[in-house]
Formats: sequence, structure tokens, C-alpha cells
Amino acid sequence: MRNRFRAAWIPVALVLWFPVAAWAGVTLTYSNLFPPSHVHSKLAEAWCKEIEKRTNGEVTFQYFPGQTLTKGKQAYDGVVSGISDVALSLFGYTPGRFPVMEAVDLPFGYPNAKAATEAINEVYRQLRPKELDDVKVLYLHAHGPGLLNSRSKAVRSLEDLRGLKFRATGFAAKIVKALGGTPVAMPMPETYQALSKGVVDGGLFPMEALRGWRLGEVVKYTTLNYSMAYTSGFFVVMNKDKWNALSDKAKKVIDQVSQEWIAKTAAAWDQIDEEGRKYYLEKQGGHLVELSPNEAARWKRAVEPVIEEYVKEKEARGLPGRKAVEIVRTVLKKYQ
Repeated sequence: MRNRFRAAWIPVALVLWFPVAAWAGVTLTYSNLFPPSHVHSKLAEAWCKEIEKRTNGEVTFQYFPGQTLTKGKQAYDGVVSGISDVALSLFGYTPGRFPVMEAVDLPFGYPNAKAATEAINEVYRQLRPKELDDVKVLYLHAHGPGLLNSRSKAVRSLEDLRGLKFRATGFAAKIVKALGGTPVAMPMPETYQALSKGVVDGGLFPMEALRGWRLGEVVKYTTLNYSMAYTSGFFVVMNKDKWNALSDKAKKVIDQVSQEWIAKTAAAWDQIDEEGRKYYLEKQGGHLVELSPNEAARWKRAVEPVIEEYVKEKEARGLPGRKAVEIVRTVLKKYQ
């Protein structure tokens, strides 16, 4: 009888002695702007699975692509308030909310996504802006050259933009205005319908969107305005309370995977730009419009005031606008 009692007691004692956290796991919700079929939705889902694998299931995810949990413009606040635990979206969807990080979206003439992604992560690494203090920043990335696309009229000069309406978000709206067009703010998921119905005459976006968002079906011309091509900065952030509640092991794994995904995401952006270009030309019969050297210089000069205005306005508020611009330009020198 005594042996039977002792045998029953030992497992109970072990359960009481070991910390419950040794068996506990956590399931995190992830809200993504991109639709399920998009490369950056698949890549984000792969990020989730890699973390699940490396933590041996201590951290798992419920993944919500295509704005099914929070809309793109609400994603950041959704993380802060706990609607989602992790989110991927665009800084430019809330102009003025992220004044330091907005510097990356200026028309510096980005050559590719690798340079843009290096620039945005370098700005964050060096400046650590307070505007992101209410979340855990996992990683940042940025798309390839943002180019001007039009439905039915080839844009070969600044004069050709006059009277045309272009979809643009964040600083891209100021770029359109500086070039002589009329900006119309709208998120990417609404762009296809707006173009197909003629609500706008074109839009600023990278070549990947010609395929990834099917916009090659509703535009005929893409102007290769590389001299002043912009980018858009994306964030992947996490609720701070959820982050702080994780084990040290889980935190280490998430940080490691996130660092690896910076390069993976940049490479994916550049790859899908090339795929978008090929799809546009071969499947949709799109046309690429090259600017003459003189015209390219005109476009670059036309947008310089946008950069200067940014620096002046941010410095007046005591923010490191000039330093942010210098960081980006230093990064881009390596790619010239």
C-alpha cells in the first residue's frame, strides 16, 4: 500500500515542482496587408513556420493575410492595442505618424530593393526614432524603384503629367504634385478597380505590382523614371507586452529569424520586380517609356524641393530629418 502511494505521489510532485512555463506555449496572431497569393504573404507565412520550427512549437501563429484581421492603415495601431500580436504593413498609409522613418520614402532614385531595404534598416538602427517605441520592431524592408504607370497615355515628359490623376500614398503624393500631376491617395488593394474604372489615370508603384497586384492588366505604359524613383517602407512589428512575456529562448529565435528575413525579403522584392516586368511585357503587351538624359535630370530637379521641405520641416520640430536623409544617401552611394 505504501509503495502504491509513493508511486502515485511522485508524478504529482514533479508536476508541482516544475514551472508550468516549461510546458506552456503561446499562439500569436499575425496580420498581413498582402493577399495570400502574393510573394510577401508567402514569405511572411514562412517566417512564422521557421519560428515555430526553431522554438519546437513554443511559439505558434495564427496567420491572417489580405487585411482579414486589420486593414493596412490600421495594422500598426492594431498591434499596439492588441487586436493582432504581429503585423506587416506600410509606414506611408499613415502620413505624419512616422516622421523619421518617412525619410526613406523620399525620391532619392533607388536602384533596387536591396538598397532600399538596407537604407530603411540603417535609418532605424542609427536613429532609433521614438515613434516606434510602443512596439517591438522585428524587421523593416522596402520595395524596388517606384515608377510612374499610366492607363492610356504614355508619359515622356513633365508636360505629359499635367491634368492627370495618379494614385499615390504618403510622400508619393508630394512627388506626383512636384512632377505636375494630381495625387489621389488610396491603399494598394483599391488601385486595380480605380484604374480599371478610370477614377485615376495612373499610379506610382514598383514593377512587381504589375503582376503581384495584377495592375499590368489596367495600365499600358510604365515610365522608367529611375533618376528620382522612390520606395515605400514596410514594417513588421510586435505587441510589446506579448514580446516581453516570451521566454528568452523564444525572443532569441524570433530576432535571429527576423534578421535573416531582411535579406530574404529584399531579394524577393527584386525578384518579383523582374517577374512583374517580364509578365507585363510578354503577357499584357505593356510598354516601357525611357526618359532622355535631359528629361531624367528635369524629373530629378523637380522633386528636390520635396526632400528639402522634409528636412526643413522635421528639423524645425527637433527631429533628425537631415541625418535621416544623409543616412539614406550614404547607403545609396554604394549602389551607384
